[in-house]
Amino acid sequence: MRVLAAMSGGVDSAVAAARAVEAGHDVVGVHLALSRMPGTLRTGSRGCCTIEDSQDAWRACERLGIPYYVWDFSERFKEDVVDDFIAEYAAGRTPNPCMRCNERIKFAALLEKALALGFDAVATGHYAKVVRDADGRPELHRASDWAKDQSYVLGVLTEQQLEHCLFPLADAASKADVRAEAERRGLAVASKPDSHDICFIPDGDTRGWLAERIEMEPGDIVSAEGEKLGEHPGAHAYTVGQRRGLGIGRPAPDGKPRFVLEIRPKSNEVVVGPERMLDVVQLTGIRVSWAGRPLDEAERGEPFPVLVQVRAHGDPEPGTARVTEGDDGERRLVVDLDEPMRGVAPGQTMVVYQGTRVLGQATIDSARSAELAASADRSPDAR
Repeated sequence: MRVLAAMSGGVDSAVAAARAVEAGHDVVGVHLALSRMPGTLRTGSRGCCTIEDSQDAWRACERLGIPYYVWDFSERFKEDVVDDFIAEYAAGRTPNPCMRCNERIKFAALLEKALALGFDAVATGHYAKVVRDADGRPELHRASDWAKDQSYVLGVLTEQQLEHCLFPLADAASKADVRAEAERRGLAVASKPDSHDICFIPDGDTRGWLAERIEMEPGDIVSAEGEKLGEHPGAHAYTVGQRRGLGIGRPAPDGKPRFVLEIRPKSNEVVVGPERMLDVVQLTGIRVSWAGRPLDEAERGEPFPVLVQVRAHGDPEPGTARVTEGDDGERRLVVDLDEPMRGVAPGQTMVVYQGTRVLGQATIDSARSAELAASADRSPDAR
């Protein structure tokens, strides 16, 4: 099988490529150039797409004896990931750029080009696995090492894409074992630290980065009941669940800290209140997609049990899901939680599971807090 190995420059992708070679596949390595900013070096950077990363990827391919190429996807990355990130924050939502990158770059643009060039599959260093059902259709499942499982960020993959995905690290026992294997194979990246944070914000200062790209428009900080408590320099600088830096001069009547409960982009308001109001009981998602064949219940609009995860390293929580249709004709995934979930923001991705299987995902459009909704209804300015 002809396999295109996506080489990030890290230890996981290097070992994944090595395993693909060892399995007898005809492997070609490719590193994606996602930024045209000169001088983007690892020093002081916490992302995954630096100049040194491309050099590390090249050295790994040299060691494995496979061809190596760099593909320039910087323009598409800017449009599909960076610009989307800015637009989502400007609209008062909290996006996950890694999800968009996997969806639109690594498993859309990259896979599309790979297939056009005659490759059969794209191999990556993600910790996840593809399992075939009784009819031979692909399903996405969690990796053997749940501590490193990355099925959440792959929840955007479709059945057609899963047909051409290869995850050689699916059954890796642990990250420590992968590093030890890289050492045995003579790969220089064996002890390279993991990347983290957003690759196009290398210093990790998301608020400062956004301030240079979104016009700051002052507005009001209000209570859940609609009372004005203070002013903010720009709503996009706040996130649901935030406690510090609210800039409210007077304390809450009960003396307890306030938290950001909601961002209202239309009125440019930041809603704050007690921590208990962060508890949500229902999630509604748009842009629904299925990682493989949808459940029959989902197709019929019937309820089905799920585990829902809203963060890459968050714990899955039980609930009951159903697919509905909005006034605009778009499908929506609604999940009623068995127990309240804290601090969920519109724009986040919810991935739903049954056991280890990823059923699909949706972008959270609303997260309903029973207490916050009741407070808004009591407000004379209820919106």
